Amino acid sequence: MLDPEFVARLIRETARSVILPRFGTLKHGDVHEKAPGDLVTIADLEAERLLGARLSAAIPGSAILGEEGVAADPSRLKLTGTCDNLWIIDPVDGTANFARGHKDFAVIVAYVERGRTCAGWILDPVGDRLVWARAGEGAWSDGRRLRLAPAPAELVGAAYGRAVAGMRSAKAVEQAGMRTRNRGSSGIEYVDLALGETQFALHSRALPWDHAAGMLITTEAGGRAAFLDGAPYDPHIHDRPLLAAVDAACWTRVRDAVTAPGTTAP
Repeated sequence: MLDPEFVARLIRETARSVILPRFGTLKHGDVHEKAPGDLVTIADLEAERLLGARLSAAIPGSAILGEEGVAADPSRLKLTGTCDNLWIIDPVDGTANFARGHKDFAVIVAYVERGRTCAGWILDPVGDRLVWARAGEGAWSDGRRLRLAPAPAELVGAAYGRAVAGMRSAKAVEQAGMRTRNRGSSGIEYVDLALGETQFALHSRALPWDHAAGMLITTEAGGRAAFLDGAPYDPHIHDRPLLAAVDAACWTRVRDAVTAPGTTAP
């Protein structure tokens, strides 16, 4: 059986040995653009290699889907629909922040069996905050089971995205009276949500390394996490808006603010 504490230790050890020593010390040649405006650093590459090797060894026969591996070979994204045992890794989520010496970045790992997210971990290395969940067994942080409180009247959360099919621009959230706090790292924002510091996280894209762990953690902490159309989250679907929130009422309020006219959502 998968030991979540063992995986948490691997993630922390990788952050201590590979990521944090590079934080604030990157040289010019340590940062590159893999696409215009999309950065990758030597820490991303080294952390993904190390975590990938150690995680695949933990479950023989499992495959690795890393953000940087997909950047090098986009066809690997198909693994979310074809692989029975899959580790999904975002080695440094919030690379732009990391490269600037800003503390808002995270390490995200999810484990998927036959298309179902079974476990997820998110580490905030600078803040030393780690949250994790295993399907059906709750969400946890430092030995404490997480239980999300009902949303207050005044909501604050993350909202990203221009208008796409079925969704208005994320600016509609503020126009509806809610406050946004975008930190440039979905991992950090899922940690904030899980620890009760914010109430929602809305994204117009569903790349699995950004969201598989966070959506499970939110659900296991008692929140609601689903695609914006109400369908259950599926790591095989990559191009659909999704929303996580502390409870169903909050989820519906944010959904209603950004659902495009004529769109039906349960």
